[in-house]
Amino acid sequence: MKLLNFNIMQYNFQVHSINAEEINPLLNLGENELKELNIVKSIVDEKPGYPCRLSLQDAEVGEEVLLFTYEHHKVKSPYQSSGPIFVRTNVKKAALAQNEIPLMLKHRLLSLRIYDKDAMMIDARTVQGKDLEDTMQDVLANGRVEYMHVHNAGPGCYNCLVRRV
Repeated sequence: MKLLNFNIMQYNFQVHSINAEEINPLLNLGENELKELNIVKSIVDEKPGYPCRLSLQDAEVGEEVLLFTYEHHKVKSPYQSSGPIFVRTNVKKAALAQNEIPLMLKHRLLSLRIYDKDAMMIDARTVQGKDLEDTMQDVLANGRVEYMHVHNAGPGCYNCLVRRV
């Protein structure tokens, strides 16, 4: 008798993109204003290569993106952090279902930074994107885990936030 293997989530999670309200004011700035803020506007010339932290999709060739420093871990902890991110200028915030992992994460080498309720890092992992779901289930088995940040392992750039549901 053959048993069917249904991949049932033991621990539910929600993937969150950056906050659109923080980004929207940047979209109306002129070239000089962007330059004063150290924001670079460019046209995408390869895919993948420009992962958008608002839509959580890889930008398409020919699309306009902004590259700027983003404070993704605004906490009262030694683990405050910021870094460069890309945002497409013509998209809306990602609206992912519970337990949905964006395609843009599945083909990258990723670094997970795992935090407790006090914003203290309690674990870190490196994982191939195709194995992210299984790794997140393993991480969430630790009851102390409050949330995790997903980064691109090579360049270290922040991608998104994952919270336990």
